[in-house]
Amino acid sequence: MAREIKFSLVYRDMWQSSGRYVPRVDQLVEVAPAIIDMGCFDRVETNGGAFEQVNLLFGENPNVAVRKWTAPFHKAGIQTHMLERGLNALRMNPVPADVRELMFKVKKKQGTDIARSFCGLNDHRNLRLSVEYAKKAGMISQAALSITNSPVHTVEYYMGVVDKLVEYGTDEICLKDMAGIGRPTFLGQLVSDIKKKYPHIKVQYHGHTGPGFSPASMLEVARAGADYLDVAVEPLSWGKVHPDVITIREMMRADGFVVKDLNMDAYMEVRRLTQKFIDDFLGYWINPTNAIMSSLLVGCGLPGGMMGSMMADLKGFQNAINAAERSHGRPEISLDTLMVKLFQEVEYVWPRLGYPPLVTPFSQYVKNTALMNLLNVLNGKPRWTTIDKDTWGMILGKMGTLPGPLAPEIVALAKEKGLEFYTGNPQDMYPDALPQFREMMAQEGWDEGQDEEELFEFAMHEGQYRDYKSGVAKERFNKDLEEQRRKAGAPINVVRPVVEMPKFDVEKYVAAHPEAVPVQAPAKGQVLWEVDAIDTSRAPVAGTAVTAGKAMGYVQTFYGLEEIVPAQDGRVLDVRAAQGEKVEKGEIVAFIAK
Repeated sequence: MAREIKFSLVYRDMWQSSGRYVPRVDQLVEVAPAIIDMGCFDRVETNGGAFEQVNLLFGENPNVAVRKWTAPFHKAGIQTHMLERGLNALRMNPVPADVRELMFKVKKKQGTDIARSFCGLNDHRNLRLSVEYAKKAGMISQAALSITNSPVHTVEYYMGVVDKLVEYGTDEICLKDMAGIGRPTFLGQLVSDIKKKYPHIKVQYHGHTGPGFSPASMLEVARAGADYLDVAVEPLSWGKVHPDVITIREMMRADGFVVKDLNMDAYMEVRRLTQKFIDDFLGYWINPTNAIMSSLLVGCGLPGGMMGSMMADLKGFQNAINAAERSHGRPEISLDTLMVKLFQEVEYVWPRLGYPPLVTPFSQYVKNTALMNLLNVLNGKPRWTTIDKDTWGMILGKMGTLPGPLAPEIVALAKEKGLEFYTGNPQDMYPDALPQFREMMAQEGWDEGQDEEELFEFAMHEGQYRDYKSGVAKERFNKDLEEQRRKAGAPINVVRPVVEMPKFDVEKYVAAHPEAVPVQAPAKGQVLWEVDAIDTSRAPVAGTAVTAGKAMGYVQTFYGLEEIVPAQDGRVLDVRAAQGEKVEKGEIVAFIAK
């Protein structure tokens, strides 16, 4: 009897892999009936990842969005699933265990059925609590393997991770092929081994199309026993995103699998609405190159979604590199040549940093290190001269165990700098935090919300939640949208007036506040007061305690993050640089006082 292959529409990830934002809740509610009417989906990826933060950036309540978006699928009997990052949950930095546990309770109550949990390092310790908390909340636990192609990422390696995840109680395994570089036969063998050893475990495959392997990979994993395949729809399929459901469904049917019927009228309606959302405003933040596949991604293994940001980084680097080339009497380097050089440097750096799977945030760490190596080498300096603190955190084991060994020169460099390697469980470094967030909400007079969902959102994204509550987030987004429309030549629909800040008089301020000690920007770049997933949250409020020598914020430079460090202990008196504002080296970004 022929076996059925089921499909999941990754509507959230389609957008996140294409641009900065996902549709607003009103748009999601509009498209949901057409997705249901297509009739071919057993699952839809509705939230997780950056979904909640995107709604906060819109100035909207993400909890309302999740409930309204999942509701029509529940009514239709379609399962919903979310993506979460294990130790990092729904953000880019580690999350206390009690906040992680509350997340699963809240998301289940909001209508999310399946928790897809991944660790960028495939450290099973970072996924244990995800599995346990998901099942405790009544969700289906789907633990994901971050797929990459390296000498250490063998079938045996991944099966060792699977063994631990099954021991923890996971219900399903997802092969998260985020760069689309998993070789088809390898993926087929991995699925076959999982199914032979654990026949009760369902397997779902998620692969991006960037370098072109994914259709062949989908056929191989289906033949090996996979149960679900993640697919997309036009106009956001293919390119750096995911294969389109029409092609994959026909390929599966031609190979003898049973597949559900597809209502083409409904498909065209989903296609039309998706394009309408792009034309409305979401297209302003979609890089056109994300619609193009590239075989260059095979060698370096970088996720396709990074290409847009990487090319922007390269443009910033090009002037600095060509200045170095001219000073050495060498010809200037074109952007295409520079891109190839960067890919080659990534291939050099990656194994020496222990083969971290190139998924967020580790893909950024490897890319940033490669960029700085490239610049330093062209300037006659040694490699590894510049490594940012987040990359050091990965190297030192503070985020989990690296899959492969570090190169001897990296170990020697760490010892030279007096840095210590951490071998404990990363979660142990982050104590429970919900009591303090409850106290802060009480002080603000804020309700913890239905099923404590507002408490969760505040604890997960404190700064962004404050901006949402104050209205700053909506004003910021509307201002950004107006600017994007201005650049595109479209009519500007002013939603709120933009108030111009008066010019700041430093001398007058210091005269009025003799206790004020300035805090200066360490480099030219963009101020980020708290590093987070797709946007950072806010400036520290007046009265916030700061410690001498400890970062109170960051400046995003073209090569990575530089810490904003106060010279003395004290409390924030005033902040002079807004979130995302561009500053020059030495510019005053804040004042503190004892």
